[in-house]
Amino acid sequence: MYKLPLSLVSRPLLALVILICTACTWAATTESVLYTFSGGPDGGNPYAGLILDSKGNLYGTTVYGGDFNYGAVFELSPVGNGAWTETVLHSFNFDGQDGIQPYSTLVLDRSGNLYGTTNIGGVYGLGTVFKLHPNRDGSWTETILHSFNADGTDGYNPYANLILDQQGNLYGTTYYGGSQGGVGTVFELSPRSTGTWRERIIFDFNYTDGGEPYGGLVSDSAGNLFGTTQYGGIYQHGVVFALKRGPTGTWTEYVLHTFNPATGDGFEPYCGLAIDKAHHLYGVTLYGGFGWGTVFQVAQIQGIWTETVIHNFSYGQDGINPYGPLAIDAAGNLYGTTWQSLIDNTGGAGIVFELSQTKPGVWQETILHNFYTAGDGGNPYSGVVLDRAGNLYGTTYMGGVFPGNGVVFEVTP
Repeated sequence: MYKLPLSLVSRPLLALVILICTACTWAATTESVLYTFSGGPDGGNPYAGLILDSKGNLYGTTVYGGDFNYGAVFELSPVGNGAWTETVLHSFNFDGQDGIQPYSTLVLDRSGNLYGTTNIGGVYGLGTVFKLHPNRDGSWTETILHSFNADGTDGYNPYANLILDQQGNLYGTTYYGGSQGGVGTVFELSPRSTGTWRERIIFDFNYTDGGEPYGGLVSDSAGNLFGTTQYGGIYQHGVVFALKRGPTGTWTEYVLHTFNPATGDGFEPYCGLAIDKAHHLYGVTLYGGFGWGTVFQVAQIQGIWTETVIHNFSYGQDGINPYGPLAIDAAGNLYGTTWQSLIDNTGGAGIVFELSQTKPGVWQETILHNFYTAGDGGNPYSGVVLDRAGNLYGTTYMGGVFPGNGVVFEVTP
């Protein structure tokens, strides 16, 4: 089960290396709240992160709010002098067709269409994949590409984002469903010439090889897919996996790492991975390490897939419990968030952090922002996105002006 083909790894051995970072530092950055959600028609409580288009507009989703209080898709556009304006592109409606409560980050294609998932709703009430198409008059039209169905083969209840390949196919995960015990799937959606989309389950988790994937996927230049599962694996606390497509179109899964709390490893990754130019994989775990979560790397070292814990979140001078995926800049620095923070043993509502290598194998954490002041955002579940100038953008699930329905923030170096 764990032996990978030579194109992925030369031996089935999996190794674990625990690496302790040096003490964290603070950066002289500026954080600004760009938008505060009211929880009304403008949306409320954004769980997912943001994406940027070529013009600098931000797109995201909220779990609640909108016209029907089932969530919304929004655009945030700069209007000059540091001001931003929000436009709701779609309000989800519990009408038996539309999905509701999107937890996923969006993906943008080359034509300007947006794609995402909803956790519930749709024809069967178990989630959807949707597309938003921009119209010439500035409005947007939603199309449901797939409604998930608990029919014993399909997956259902997706939390994660989608990814697009060069042919326009979409790939994603579902937390439940499938034919191997109902512990989740990886699916592909392909456009037909008729304008409809065909769904195909390309892998069913059986818990031994991982189970209940909360996060999405990333791909490498060869088209291999990589992701995490929250549970399952030998030690039942999650895995890092790869999916490789064979010449007949069949996908095969390989477990690259199984999280083992007994060794000081992190465990229970809630989000997907980030991948750099060298095909190194990076992710976070909600728990483990010193007890408050970790940042890890999975990479081939002399042909062996090896996991290295590159940061342990610690109680007292750090953020704790990271939920969101990492972002990577051109220099290989990592950026992320934690849901809570404990700086000088004072509780806070999370941090934005950077990890950089000071020398090979040694990583330094820099705290870019601590959410703890009144009116600021708080408790980010998502990661951040970088623009070309190195500015970071993200969302917080809570915080902002009372009653605290979340914000969009910017951290400027």
